[in-house]
Amino acid sequence: MNRETVVTEALNLLDEVGLETVSTRRLAKRLGVEQPSLYYHFKTKKDLLAAMAEAAMAPHATAPLPKPEDDWREWFLENSRSFRRTLLQRRDGARLHAGSVPTGDLDRIGRKMDFLTGSGVPEQDAQMAMLAVGRYTVGCVLEEQADTGPAEDLPADVPALDHDKAFEAGLALILGGLLRHVAPTDSALTVDAGR
Repeated sequence: MNRETVVTEALNLLDEVGLETVSTRRLAKRLGVEQPSLYYHFKTKKDLLAAMAEAAMAPHATAPLPKPEDDWREWFLENSRSFRRTLLQRRDGARLHAGSVPTGDLDRIGRKMDFLTGSGVPEQDAQMAMLAVGRYTVGCVLEEQADTGPAEDLPADVPALDHDKAFEAGLALILGGLLRHVAPTDSALTVDAGR
């Protein structure tokens, strides 16, 4: 049993029972070991959850970084979509991720910020936009993963929420707000930003 095996089995347990029910006792039983042996790899359950959150984010954390010739607006949208897709891959993925610190991802974050500022986005606005869209995405996924279906007490003429469309609409609003802080580089951008 190694650290990677423990994290993999912990994520499988998460998918089966949900975050509330994940425990070191259940994980040890699943691995066929005594509970104290888990502490060789993780001193606390909090350490285990942090490792699980980092492993769960691997699909997003290994996505290609932007290239200088990329359109920053398209990249901003796709980066946010990638984050959402990754959170949705795991049961309670947003809850697992919420409050985690991206300690292993700092170089990638720096390169993303350099790309945005190199594309003309003011540094402070780039930082705030990335923070805002990250929190927006986590919030959307929290709500989506908590959705148990149509509410019985809603009137029949109230449509069910389409999570994909709602996410895209909010994402467009965040990008639209950011565009107001970026100097237009062509007439098309001026028209788009004015909508």
